[in-house]
Amino acid sequence: MSKAAHALRVSALTAIALVAFAGNSLLCRLALRGGHVDPAAFTLIRLGSGAAVLWLVLHAGRRSTRIGGDWRAALALFIYAIAFSFAYTGLTAGTGALILFGAVQASMLLVGFLKGERPGPVQGLGLVLAVAGLVYLVLPGVEAPSPLDAALMLAAGSAWGLYSLRGRRAGDPVAATAGNFLRAVPLAMASALLSVSRLDVDSLGWALALTSGVVTSGLGYVIWYTALKDLTATRAAVVQLSVPVIAALGGVLLLDEAFTLRLGVATCVILGGVALAILGRQARS
Repeated sequence: MSKAAHALRVSALTAIALVAFAGNSLLCRLALRGGHVDPAAFTLIRLGSGAAVLWLVLHAGRRSTRIGGDWRAALALFIYAIAFSFAYTGLTAGTGALILFGAVQASMLLVGFLKGERPGPVQGLGLVLAVAGLVYLVLPGVEAPSPLDAALMLAAGSAWGLYSLRGRRAGDPVAATAGNFLRAVPLAMASALLSVSRLDVDSLGWALALTSGVVTSGLGYVIWYTALKDLTATRAAVVQLSVPVIAALGGVLLLDEAFTLRLGVATCVILGGVALAILGRQARS
């Protein structure tokens, strides 16, 4: 495969994964804020269905069915999923996105810096623009969050950052993701048992949680793990800044939310910053 074709493949996989991440936000918002499912049940269904479809994919036409991953990655995955679900019962979408992706950037960029990754001037400018655009998008609608809800979303973002970083060292992305999901299921079951008196799921809640687990989580994370092999910690952190924009645009198309001038300006600034960061990295390579 030529260098250009390889770069195009990585870009396409990354884009698909980012759309899947945005899809998780939309599905979670629909399910939890609409009262169709409680957070613990949503997490259990999401992780359980993701584990099931990944197990099937792993066993379909493959010579080796040995799962990969590890307990540290599985724990990070579970902490992200459960904290994400509970935090969104008390946070607005804008507040949640700002805290979540702020924590993701901080954790991934800090690890990258400690490992010797240094953004160049163009990458630095791109990062600043992307962060500024994200703040511009969500800050005017931010409500003061409770300390508990804010702490939960910070935990979710930090855990997702660590999960992504461990994914860069994974071998087979399907085996690694399947193993992580399977290991995370008992943790999700334990959390559901602790809140069994509040478990409540209607038919739409099941549909939304299953879609999140099978499509945007299970299969989406396999694609992300595949793309991560060719992304630095810095680049992996920066491109995820586009997820809130994708989610916001998805809200316009799917949830009848208004497309405002502010959303349009923020979209251009964030995606422009992401593009600068990526091009800056390529120019230094």
